[in-house]
Amino acid sequence: MTHSVRRLTRCAVLTALALAISVCEGLVPLSILIPLPGLRLGLANLVTVYALCRLSAREAFGILMARCLLGAIVGGNLSALAFSLTGGILAFAVMWLLLHVRGLSLFGVCIAGAAAHNTGQILAAMGVLASPAIAVYLAPLLLASILTGAVTGAASILLVRRVPWGDSGRT
Repeated sequence: MTHSVRRLTRCAVLTALALAISVCEGLVPLSILIPLPGLRLGLANLVTVYALCRLSAREAFGILMARCLLGAIVGGNLSALAFSLTGGILAFAVMWLLLHVRGLSLFGVCIAGAAAHNTGQILAAMGVLASPAIAVYLAPLLLASILTGAVTGAASILLVRRVPWGDSGRT
C-alpha cells in the first residue's frame, strides 16, 4: 500500500471512530450528573487530539470536519451542525496553537480546548437566537469544561503515549 493510501485509510478509520464515539456519547446524557442541558464529556475529541499529535493539522482538521458533518446527518439534527462546527473549529484552533507552547501539557491543552468548544457553541447560539442573553450560560459551561477537559486530557495523554502511529506519524 502506498504512503498516501495508508494515510487516507488511517484518517478514514479515525473519522469512523470519532463518529462512533460521538453517537455513543450522545446516548448517555451527562446532564443526569451535572444539570447543564446538552453537556457532554467530549470523548470524540480524543480522536481529534490524537490526530493533532500524530498527523498533520490538515488531516486532523479534515477528521474533525467530517465527524461534525456526519454526526449531524447520522443524528438527524442538521440544526446542531452550526453549534458543533463553531465549537469544534474554535477548539481545534486553540488546541493546535497551544500544542506549540513549550511547557504546556496535553492535559492543559484539552481543558483549554473544552473551554473553547463551549465558548464557540455559545457564540453560535447567540448568532442563531440573535440574543446576547444566552451568554449567561457561558460561566457554568466554562466551569464544567474544567471537568470535561480534564477527563479527555487524562485519556488523551494515555492514548497518545500508548498507541503508536507507526512510520507515517509525527512523534
